[in-house]
Amino acid sequence: MILFKTGEITLGFLLNRLNPSAILVLGFAVIILIGTGVLSLPIATEDGKGLPFLDALFTATSATCVTGLVVVDTADTFTMFGELSILAMIQIGGLGFMTFTTFLFIMLRKKISLKERLLLKEAFNASSTSGMVKIAKRIFIFTFVMEFLGGVVLAARFAYDMPIAKAVYYGFFHAISNFNNAGFDLMGGFRSLTEYVGDPVVVVVVCTMIVTGGLGFIVINELYEYYQTRKFSLHAKVVLSTSAILLVGGAILIFLFEYSNVKTMGTLTLQEKILGAIFHSVTPRTAGANTLPMADLTHATLFLTIFLMFIGGGSGSTAGGIKVSTFTVLAAAMLKQLQGKEEVVLFKRRIVTETILKAMTVSMSGGLIVVAVTFLLSLTEKKYDFIVYLFEATSAFGTVGLSMGLTPELSEIGKGVIIITMFAGRVGVVTIAFAIAKRTGRERYQYAKGNVMIG
Repeated sequence: MILFKTGEITLGFLLNRLNPSAILVLGFAVIILIGTGVLSLPIATEDGKGLPFLDALFTATSATCVTGLVVVDTADTFTMFGELSILAMIQIGGLGFMTFTTFLFIMLRKKISLKERLLLKEAFNASSTSGMVKIAKRIFIFTFVMEFLGGVVLAARFAYDMPIAKAVYYGFFHAISNFNNAGFDLMGGFRSLTEYVGDPVVVVVVCTMIVTGGLGFIVINELYEYYQTRKFSLHAKVVLSTSAILLVGGAILIFLFEYSNVKTMGTLTLQEKILGAIFHSVTPRTAGANTLPMADLTHATLFLTIFLMFIGGGSGSTAGGIKVSTFTVLAAAMLKQLQGKEEVVLFKRRIVTETILKAMTVSMSGGLIVVAVTFLLSLTEKKYDFIVYLFEATSAFGTVGLSMGLTPELSEIGKGVIIITMFAGRVGVVTIAFAIAKRTGRERYQYAKGNVMIG
């Protein structure tokens, strides 16, 4: 552990007395506070005044938690310094500060301690510390290769619409933002990527970045090793299969729901409709970019989007939500109960009770957060329909970044509520809730069995 002395206290001394979950939460909080200070500087905004504290805190939280909800338009408000600061927060928040620290230690030939390996295990939501350093190194390299390739292709496409220097800047900004599932954009006027709804290059590249970033770093590592092992773990099978079902199924339903909606896809060509449906099925994985105007979607599409946002992406990825593996375990458990079977089986593997209980904890915690935030927003904002509050609450919890237009209009209290929700969505359910559960330890005795009538 690297020590930074401040009088008699060292950073190592403090970190050795915190559990891995607490360190991760503290790390995200520190990055957010630093980002808030940077975005408050006059050099960060076009008007030379810097953002007000609450707006700066909101933007820094949204960037670090790779959400994408914004109270001010990124392109219209910030200077290049401010935009690059946001991009840095997105990159650190997406990969996790422990991945950066580990890669830095490797570059400096520093030894990775057991404490740091435990932190990586917690950050990736892995089952053991075995191979964590190797995985972190691969992830760091893979991330920048993907972002570089995506940036090059997007820059080439944007060069048809703007000067080459601006196209390169826009290309790499949007590649990094979308790989990390952040959804920040530079198009101005809160438009996101609506001008490119029928552009196959932009849609395919951005969708590829979003899906890849949302699979989970452990799954990405298994994909990398597949040519040697020729097999996937149960986790990888669950993530890949469920993600495919949600993406394809979502695209088909959105295509049907919006086909005749003149405010969204009704006036588009068949190809543009297909691309629009695919993009909108991908972006609720917690990306936040959009090619269809959110406020004009049908209620059926909005409800489907809320459902997909709540599920999110893969465990240990840049995505939020309860995660696709959690959803799959709960769905399998429900199906087995309806069939009158006791064991939950996925891909010929039995799911242990502990995993099912963890899935229930994550889902219930997430559901309660969404309900509570929806309730609070309905009290503080008051001028929108209920579905707007539910949409915003789910988007914040799932670190998605999609909005029906409420975010820029939020009251001061509403901004505070969403800030807390974004932070909780990024590190709360998986890290804080499980950390508390772990500290209680195993019970040393058992009570007599009881029976509660269900259903």
